[in-house]
Amino acid sequence: MDFLIENEQAIRVSVFLSLLLILGGAELIAPLAKRQMGRPSQWLTNLSIVLLDNLTLKYLFPLLAVGVAELSSKSGVGLFNALSLNFWFEFGVTLLLLDFLMYCQHVLMHKVPILWRLHRMHHTEISLDVSSAVRFHPIEIIFSMLFKMGFILMLGISVEAVIVFEILLNGLALFNHSNLKIPHSFENILRKVIVTPEIHWIHHSEVVRETKGNFGFNLIFWDKAFSTYIDKPTLNYDVMQQGLSEFGFTTPLSLKELIISPFKNYPPTAPVKETP
Repeated sequence: MDFLIENEQAIRVSVFLSLLLILGGAELIAPLAKRQMGRPSQWLTNLSIVLLDNLTLKYLFPLLAVGVAELSSKSGVGLFNALSLNFWFEFGVTLLLLDFLMYCQHVLMHKVPILWRLHRMHHTEISLDVSSAVRFHPIEIIFSMLFKMGFILMLGISVEAVIVFEILLNGLALFNHSNLKIPHSFENILRKVIVTPEIHWIHHSEVVRETKGNFGFNLIFWDKAFSTYIDKPTLNYDVMQQGLSEFGFTTPLSLKELIISPFKNYPPTAPVKETP
């Protein structure tokens, strides 16, 4: 754990870049669906967004989630610091609680109109791939960080748990956004525990009912517990349309348009008709 803390940034960046390249290569070999847009332009846009997001956080917050966890530990603030539980029990519980927090935040981003304006940028992607995992508006990233930091401080979550959770969250987000076809028998096993591409792609469907389900990031339990789990999409993956109808499905939005999109109104269009 000491090695993890001392090399946090290097480990996180290494895991992110490794998974981005591995999953990006795997998509070419075994795609879940045929691509609808150019890969280089999509990657350039999405990687530009993640760079902007990280610069925004670095500029605005001297302490990020890990820093807040360190502050909580040193000051003794938070529930877990007062309880003095077994380290590994607390570690496991906090990973579950952080994942539940992300589920709740995701639901809020869809339910609260002003938050949806920010989050809908993520749903403008018309052809999901591994790079789509980092396509979040900078203001949403700020909100998410504040939300997470408050939770960490309130509970007194350990530095180790925060680092491991952030690595898992980023890694599984890359995985479940990827355009990757997993063998059916193995996918059936995975989806009993974690969110797979076939599960998360449903959440990005043009069908409005499907966009309102499958909010989980890592574990599938929360969607099943709160009846937001959708097992199968209306349309097969090879013909499924991702994105939002008001933004269109033929031309991807430019980086500039994505950044200003929360502050603009887009005329609604008729949603896709669901088959019985």
